Amino acid sequence: MLLLWVIVFSALGSIGAIGGAALMLLFPEGIRKIAVPYLISYAAGTLLGAAFLGMIPAGLAQAPARTVTATVLAGIVLFFLLEKIVLWRHCHEAECEVHGRAGPLILVGDAFHNFVDGIVIAAAFLTSVPLGIAAAIAVIAHEVPQEVGDFAILLDNGYTRTRALVLNTLSASATLPGAVLAYFFLAATREAVPYILSLSAASFIYIATADLIPSLHRQVTLGASLRQLVLLLVGIGTIAFFHVGH
Repeated sequence: MLLLWVIVFSALGSIGAIGGAALMLLFPEGIRKIAVPYLISYAAGTLLGAAFLGMIPAGLAQAPARTVTATVLAGIVLFFLLEKIVLWRHCHEAECEVHGRAGPLILVGDAFHNFVDGIVIAAAFLTSVPLGIAAAIAVIAHEVPQEVGDFAILLDNGYTRTRALVLNTLSASATLPGAVLAYFFLAATREAVPYILSLSAASFIYIATADLIPSLHRQVTLGASLRQLVLLLVGIGTIAFFHVGH
């Protein structure tokens, strides 16, 4: 039964992100430019909520505090290094430096990232179903604006809409094998679960603080800032909802 939860929500994590991104592309570019920052605000909230309200507390319940926090710190450094070699980049604009790279490299980086997202979802479900659902929500929330950016870049590089959709779907499908492989590995090696949760928390914290939140600071008007704050808190509240009473 638990494996079914992992499969369903890891599939939703990939298909939901692609579907949401494809839906966004149906809107005019002007509307997308307005909507994406608010999606990013909500995504940042879900990532921070999942890390600090779910994964880190779950890790602390299963392993010594110093070991868990050291793993989180090491994970943040690891994701910094991965981003430097363009395996873990997050960018939402055509002007971003990493989007100057070849389309295939962007897709390979996405596939790697989505594979890791699958591991995150599996580790969360092996801890508790509410944590697994919260992790899947955070994955979908931060992948939608990411996929919108990827679609835009692939189209700008000469890909047809159909080809861009197919290739992005293939890279997104890496979430499912990542989740299934992690499920069987972690089910047999439960001692590794708190450390995978700690690394998962590190990835969520890194994405939120190194990529999503800085991009929000480009809008400096009071109205935009207030809307971003509200959506950030809504994202955190979404995750908190799944942990009430758990």
